Amino acid sequence: MPTRLSKTRKLRGHVSMGGGRVGKNRKHPGGRGMAGGQHHHRTNLDKFHPGYFGKVGMRTFHYQKNHDWKPILNLDKLWTLIPAERREQYLASPSAENAPVIDTLNAGFGKVLGKGRIPNVPVIVRARFVSALAEKKIKAAGGVVELIA
Repeated sequence: MPTRLSKTRKLRGHVSMGGGRVGKNRKHPGGRGMAGGQHHHRTNLDKFHPGYFGKVGMRTFHYQKNHDWKPILNLDKLWTLIPAERREQYLASPSAENAPVIDTLNAGFGKVLGKGRIPNVPVIVRARFVSALAEKKIKAAGGVVELIA
């Protein structure tokens, strides 16, 4: 609507401009911001902002990140932890006696997951956590899983 047609143009010069007498039409009659969200503005919040109030999940009062430290490593990348020349040697003559020991914790990984395939060569995998599928695939290849603390 153009300014010339607005109500305020007609009210210019009138002392209260339609606001009534003393103390009316001022400040924040409904409260500031989200005030009244659980009281007089409840219908608006329930309708347009469902789930705004309430709690979800559990609070961790003293969260220690080290307890959740668990970088993952998939089986298809497991062989990259062995140096290239030794990798060729193991693949050329695989045997349980000279099986390579892959220490995932030294390489900075906390958990071994079962995505991908590994060569049919026995390996000794040392890790903090190993998924069931990864353990199954390692054992199928003739390897062993050692859990370390």
